[in-house]
Amino acid sequence: MLAAVTDPNVWRFRAHPEVWVLVASLVGCYVYALKAIGPRVIGRGQMVVTGKQIFYFVAGITLLWAASDWPIHDIGENNLYSVHMLQHMMLSYLAPPLLLLATPEWLMRLIVGDGKVYAAVRWLTKPVVAAVIFNVSVMVIHIPGVVNAAVTNGPLHYSLHLMVVLTSLLMWMPVCGPLPEVRLSPGGKILYLFAQSFVPTVPAAWLTFADGVVYKSYDHLPRVFGLSVIDDQQIAGVLMKIGGSVFLWTLCTVLFFNRFMRGARPRSLSAPFPSLGRSDGNARPACDHPRLTRPWRAARARPTDTTPTPTTASRAQARSDHAHPSVTSDRSPCKR
Repeated sequence: MLAAVTDPNVWRFRAHPEVWVLVASLVGCYVYALKAIGPRVIGRGQMVVTGKQIFYFVAGITLLWAASDWPIHDIGENNLYSVHMLQHMMLSYLAPPLLLLATPEWLMRLIVGDGKVYAAVRWLTKPVVAAVIFNVSVMVIHIPGVVNAAVTNGPLHYSLHLMVVLTSLLMWMPVCGPLPEVRLSPGGKILYLFAQSFVPTVPAAWLTFADGVVYKSYDHLPRVFGLSVIDDQQIAGVLMKIGGSVFLWTLCTVLFFNRFMRGARPRSLSAPFPSLGRSDGNARPACDHPRLTRPWRAARARPTDTTPTPTTASRAQARSDHAHPSVTSDRSPCKR
């Protein structure tokens, strides 16, 4: 593919120090929160962060950096709208959920507090509200006039990307946000993600089946990889279809099997049941278990006599008391 490049300036390195500063600031704030703030906020003996959360943060910040820096940013902004679409998929469907999974609950509560900001977050992350906000932003960033203006206007371009990331964070909060009171149930997540998959199909179909050039800012020579403008648009539509629909359908399938198919598995024969008092590791199933309530099993169940067995010393003491009633207590029934 590299040999098919017809624009010699495509692969020329372009520095984006503003992206480096942003990424470095995010990493620095995350590390400072874990090292300096976390131990003072959570209780002693509790984990500030897990290994999985650190992995999610590294993956999420790497995707955010890759989508905002050279070469994806430059090729997507100047040459190929399909690469621009890949950039949007990374900023909306990949990086935000990973960053939310990387955020501990105590850190999110520290950020939003318990006042007006928390109330605003609770309202904005309601499933219907978050879905509407996210899908409106998806439609806005695909308007031809907005796309053509953003290609030649750097601040507008970064502002649109910021809007995509923020609205994506709101959209993913009911699915994998760090606040338990915001997250949906497994069934709710499946319905929520499935409903989210319909709106991206509209611009995807529009790009895939358009007869002419949709975005004039990408209709120029020389072409990259020998792709025509129409081919570039069709690839962008396919990417949006895969990212906006197939990816979400895959998540719905995974959630379905993890939640509902796990509950349908038969209980193992070696699963623990309440024992009848055995302590030798071979506990017999209790007959009053719901799965074992049958008359013939109930008839076999005998109440366990908890009266301690008299020892030899206690028997000798009883014989001595019977032989010498004078030493018995005043309350003994043997006393007349």
